[in-house]
Amino acid sequence: MSVDLFPSAATSSPRVTSVNIGVARALLASGRRVLSAIGKQAVAGPVAVGRMGLAGDEQADLSVHGGLDKAVYAYPAEHCAFWLARRREHGVSLFGEVLPPGFVGENLTLEGLLEHEVWIGDELHFPACVLRVTAPREPCFKFNAVMGYAQAARDMVHAGCSGFYLAVDEPGTIAAGQSFTLVPGRRALGVPQVFAAKRAKHLR
Repeated sequence: MSVDLFPSAATSSPRVTSVNIGVARALLASGRRVLSAIGKQAVAGPVAVGRMGLAGDEQADLSVHGGLDKAVYAYPAEHCAFWLARRREHGVSLFGEVLPPGFVGENLTLEGLLEHEVWIGDELHFPACVLRVTAPREPCFKFNAVMGYAQAARDMVHAGCSGFYLAVDEPGTIAAGQSFTLVPGRRALGVPQVFAAKRAKHLR
């Protein structure tokens, strides 16, 4: 089954389709119980955005998620079709259900902005806050557990559908439905380039 990972932007101006937060809970991954806040749920209305992320959101492992440079995780909604197809191929999903916002652990589900259009240092200007692109997301064994099959992290690496982390340059609020503007930074490294440089350790 062929899925276009980089379809044309669905809107003339990118927007937030969902704002998602979660708390750390027990997760069964690779046969052991671990603490994870990968399970995010959509929230309605404006959400406060501070230097360390969204109000009410948690990260269980601060060595890889969270902190000033990874305060917010954004993910393109356009990749949903790819993950639905992969889950069907692995027998996880057979009935074509829609993956809910926050399913891959993202705080912001975005529409109209894909990884190949984003560079480290670019800024996302929302009506009431400014976020800055800092790094692609690197998948781990917890992502496999959430997706329901053992090759999910490898699929993300192969496909390059990583999403990206954001630092909070100007705190404020953010809400679903808001449009935003991408303001280019220095543009020395693109998100796909940085993600590709990290592939070797996942593909061994």
